Amino acid sequence: MDPIVHALRDFEITPWKLVGFIGTFTFTARWFVQLYATKKQKKVVMPMSFWYLSVFGSVLLLAYFIFGKNDSVGIVSNFFPLFVSLYNVSVHLRHKERETVAPGGSEES
Repeated sequence: MDPIVHALRDFEITPWKLVGFIGTFTFTARWFVQLYATKKQKKVVMPMSFWYLSVFGSVLLLAYFIFGKNDSVGIVSNFFPLFVSLYNVSVHLRHKERETVAPGGSEES
């Protein structure tokens, strides 16, 4: 039997596979967001939605690889992007907090 036909015949959607697929689609969608933002601004940009999609996709993929599949390669390959994405979101949020006070000056004045 053809291996592709065999794989499709035995294809089964489990709840954890659904989590993995949603994570994969979310993680992939970030590149379409980045492409759209770059095209719109006519320069390379990384919008915050890119990082939020990265965090959400990585969390779902980590959950899938930890609980659904127990795959150490998948865990390691998704842990680092999660760390980088969380770092970038935290830097943005810290910068945004300082930005909201700066235009009007110090609130203590």
